[in-house]
Amino acid sequence: MKAIVLYGNKDLRLVDDWPEPVPVPGEVKLKVTYTSICATDIEEWQFGPRFAAATPNPITGKKLPLALGHEVAGRVVQVGQGVTGLKPGDRVAVEDVITCGTCYWCRKGEFSSCPSMAVTGFSADGGLAEFVVWRADHCIKLPASVSDEEAPLVEPATVAVHAARRSRAGLGDRVAVIGCGTVGLLTLQAVRAAGATAFAVDVRQQSLDLAKSFGADAVIDAGKADAGQALRKLTDDIGPDVVIETAGAARTPIDAIQWVRRRGTVVLVGIYAAKPEFNFLDIVDGEKRVIGSVAADPQDFRTAVALIAEGRIRVKPLITVKVPLERGIEDGFKRMLKPQKDVYRILVGAGA
Repeated sequence: MKAIVLYGNKDLRLVDDWPEPVPVPGEVKLKVTYTSICATDIEEWQFGPRFAAATPNPITGKKLPLALGHEVAGRVVQVGQGVTGLKPGDRVAVEDVITCGTCYWCRKGEFSSCPSMAVTGFSADGGLAEFVVWRADHCIKLPASVSDEEAPLVEPATVAVHAARRSRAGLGDRVAVIGCGTVGLLTLQAVRAAGATAFAVDVRQQSLDLAKSFGADAVIDAGKADAGQALRKLTDDIGPDVVIETAGAARTPIDAIQWVRRRGTVVLVGIYAAKPEFNFLDIVDGEKRVIGSVAADPQDFRTAVALIAEGRIRVKPLITVKVPLERGIEDGFKRMLKPQKDVYRILVGAGA
C-alpha cells in the first residue's frame, strides 16, 4: 500500500509498497478517510525524531521507520478476534494515545503522563497511509453530525480540551490564549465551552479574524499593541486568571508568565524548539502556577467528539485544503514549511 513514511531527520518518503496491516486480536483495520498534518509532524520531520520511536516502544514494539499521522479517521474494514462494539462500515476517529495501564501514573488515572505512552504515527504506523490498524477500544464511533472531513480534527480538539481541563478555567474566569493556530483556536473554543471569557493574542490578522468568528471576547494583535497592557486593561488592571500558551515561540512562554495575574495559572501547550532564558522570580514573586499540558486523557477524546457534534467546537473553518496521499509531501508537508502562516490543517486522504 501507499504510505508517507518517516525514516529519520529530514527523511520523509512516499512509499508504494509499505506492508498493509493486519489486525491482531483486539484491533480493527481502518480504511483511512482523512489524516490531518500537525505541526508536530513537521517538527519530527525537520528537527526530530523526538516523539517518534528511535527504539522499540515498550507497548507496540515498533520503531522508525514508521508511517506518520496521528490525527486519523477512517472506516472499519476488518475487526480482529474478540472485538465487540465495532463492525465493518463504522466511521471512527482514532484515539491516538495508548498507555501501559500499570505504571504509577496510569493507576492514578493520569494517563497522559505514562512514560511508556504509545502514539499512532510515532510509536506505530499512523494514518498517512491507505490503511491503519489500532486498538478497537481506542477507536471512537462518530455520530452522523461529525463529517469525514471534521473527524481527524477530533485529535487536536482533544489537546485543547485537555489544556482547558488542566487550566481549571470555568464560569467567570478570564483566559488569554497566546497563539491562534489550530490548537490555540480550538483551546479558545474549549475554554468558552467551559464558561470562561476568552481573549485571543496573535500577530496574524487571519488568525485573529478566525478567533472573532469562534466567539473570542476580545482579540489583541501583539504585533501592533502591547499585549500585556491590553490584557490588563481588559481585566481591571489585574491580569487574566489563566494564560494558555500554544504558540511555541521563544518569547511566548515568558510573556504568558508575566501577563497572568498574581496567583494565576499558566498552561504551556506549545512544543518549543528554542530554550529561552527565564527569571524564575517572575513565578515566585506572584505565586503563579505554571503547568505543562501534552496529549490527552481518554475522557478528553469523548468530550471533544461531543463538543464538535454539538457545534460548541467548530473545526471545519480550520481545514485549509484537502490533498491526495500521493501529493501529501509536496502539497502538504512542504507547504507547511513555507514562511506564509496561512495554513491551519491540511487533510490528506482518499476523499481529496
